[in-house]
Amino acid sequence: MTSFTTSDGTEIFYKDWGNGQPIVFHHGWPLSSDDWDAQMLFFVSKGYRVIAHDRRGHGRSTQTSTGNDMDTYAADVAALVAHLKLKNTVHIGHSTGGGEVARYVAQYGAGNVAKAVLIGAVPPVMVKSSSNPGGLPLAVFDGFRSDLAANRAQFYKAVPIPFYGYNREGAKVLEGVTDNWWRQGMMGGAKAQYDCIKAFSETDFTEDLKKINVPVLVLHGDDDQIVPIADSAHLSIKLLKKGTLKVYKGFPHGMCTTHSEVINEDLLAFIAL
Repeated sequence: MTSFTTSDGTEIFYKDWGNGQPIVFHHGWPLSSDDWDAQMLFFVSKGYRVIAHDRRGHGRSTQTSTGNDMDTYAADVAALVAHLKLKNTVHIGHSTGGGEVARYVAQYGAGNVAKAVLIGAVPPVMVKSSSNPGGLPLAVFDGFRSDLAANRAQFYKAVPIPFYGYNREGAKVLEGVTDNWWRQGMMGGAKAQYDCIKAFSETDFTEDLKKINVPVLVLHGDDDQIVPIADSAHLSIKLLKKGTLKVYKGFPHGMCTTHSEVINEDLLAFIAL
């Protein structure tokens, strides 16, 4: 395994393939770097260096009981970038990984990040509050925590169905895709994944988005049942200085898998611009 150790002793697993301009991929909850297979294979074939890590507590990284918050996630990314001596990077984040990208680029990216991409991403903030009336009620995320604690294995059988839009009329369910989602989720630590629900739902990325000075591509499916577009992409684009929004009609949250051929070409067009 390829890994490095952070200052608090956490081992972070990562993949590092190819040469050329580096693209760093940030996965969603509760998955791993394996969720980027279709994108990494595509971009390494196009002459890019592709890197993806398993967030602490997820995949093959240490099953941490502490540090499962966005500030620490971003610091771990900064440590990975320093470890690999990356320059002129493109950072691409999906869902929770989009929040990680926003926090990392805002806090650590000055002079080192060329572009960023947020795909089905959680910013600005998911949970409903007086300042975010369009958000999801806290009870939704409390339900996630209860289901995870009660029977994580069964809960992770249910989540991929709306994640990939497989509950929509006419959808063809691919068991390999849902099984792979379950496999990735069960590789990680229950405590870290439990804590991460608070990190992805309650962290406010408003100020992070305002600080970002590089071009940012925001991609979102209008049938995203996990991170509803109205309270995410449509708000984020208003906060970004150099943002471009592209909405995909009928695409689900997991569109990087279900529609990889479309997403890959749009990512390439943005990166190569």
